Amino acid sequence: MKRIKLPFTPGLEVEFVDRDRGLKQIRDFAERGTRLPIVVYGPEGCGKTSWLKQAAVILGEMGFEVFYVNPLYRDFTVKTDIREVVDKFIEVASEATGVQLKLATLVTLVVRELLTKWSRRRIAVLVDDVFQAIGLDRAEFYVKELLGLIEHPPASYDNIVAIVATSEGVTRWRIGRHLWAMMMPMWNMSREGFEELYSMVPSSKLSFSDIWRLTGGNPRVYSLLYQVNWDVDKVIVDLVKEKELTPSFISKWRSWLEGAIEDPDILWDPSTPRELVSELIEKNLVIYDLYPRDNKFWIDEPPLERDLDIGVGRYVAWQTPLHREAVKRALQES
Repeated sequence: MKRIKLPFTPGLEVEFVDRDRGLKQIRDFAERGTRLPIVVYGPEGCGKTSWLKQAAVILGEMGFEVFYVNPLYRDFTVKTDIREVVDKFIEVASEATGVQLKLATLVTLVVRELLTKWSRRRIAVLVDDVFQAIGLDRAEFYVKELLGLIEHPPASYDNIVAIVATSEGVTRWRIGRHLWAMMMPMWNMSREGFEELYSMVPSSKLSFSDIWRLTGGNPRVYSLLYQVNWDVDKVIVDLVKEKELTPSFISKWRSWLEGAIEDPDILWDPSTPRELVSELIEKNLVIYDLYPRDNKFWIDEPPLERDLDIGVGRYVAWQTPLHREAVKRALQES
């Protein structure tokens, strides 16, 4: 299997590492197809995009017509020998307006053409960050459209693999209330895999144990620390601003947030205000209602049952330790 190169920071690329079980799952999907679209959710920056891009390579090597699209960033990879199809994606991506929605919808239109006009039999659709691009109000309908391709195709096929990745915590509940998709979480990298990534990054001013305690295995947070020359304080302050951890928000929920800093499972307690839980999910600060740590529920390896050093509880987890630190800083300053 060809391992792709991924940008870690400007001027530095690293090879795709770890996720061995997650890559095996791609091969399993390819062999039997996906009866429902697979919606993969997890912490921001945990590696969903990297996994999807590596999946595109694997599926291409297995003989699939592959379409990887990230409408949010106008990014796409098309693996097909039909030039007309490739040209359609190039044309849409170069347009000035409405590109995100057009790229998202183009995928399903092209798949229908492949099945009817060109009689292609093995197709993989990998869509990244689509809900953020098209809006949460369209998320359910988009998944239903993918399901329609699988259940009611315009022509027969051998296999279709349909995977959608999102960091939008709210999307899970919007889609999960229907039986239109299979929801599967992905977590940050395992400690062993993250140590392999650490060995590829030069000039680290922090030890591996320090990096692990700050990131919890999240490669994007690691990249952010590298870009700011390991200025942890800057990343924390930026998170406070980006997540809108305002004095009014902190004042309203102080006692609950102080408890969640020590143990995020406090948020699972029935007495916890649902409004607070919803706000933390919408701000992408926590992952709520974690699945049992049985591999069958997860893409790649699940986190430990509880690991409070990096903010992982049994039912609730901070997206990364630095997300927790941002809330802690806001508590101290309000």
